[in-house]
Amino acid sequence: MKINIKKLFKKVLIIVCILYAAIILINQQKQLNIYQDNIYATEKEIEEANERKDSLLSLKESTSSLDYIEKIAREKLNMYKPNEKVYIDVGN
Repeated sequence: MKINIKKLFKKVLIIVCILYAAIILINQQKQLNIYQDNIYATEKEIEEANERKDSLLSLKESTSSLDYIEKIAREKLNMYKPNEKVYIDVGN
């Protein structure tokens, strides 16, 4: 009878160890999936930030051009060149 109890105990212990290992592996896989999602989200944020940076750099370069300065002066400040005629459409 003792031999059967020892064999049964060993089998139960092996099954418990296998189940424990399986649970640990499943939890680790879930955690890895979460980390991978975070990596993808962060990479996307970095890509968007780089695109925004490029956009801002091109805007910075264009703001120092004389054409841009003249455009802003005309549109926002209502400034015009000397001897330039300005026509205002009042038909609307």
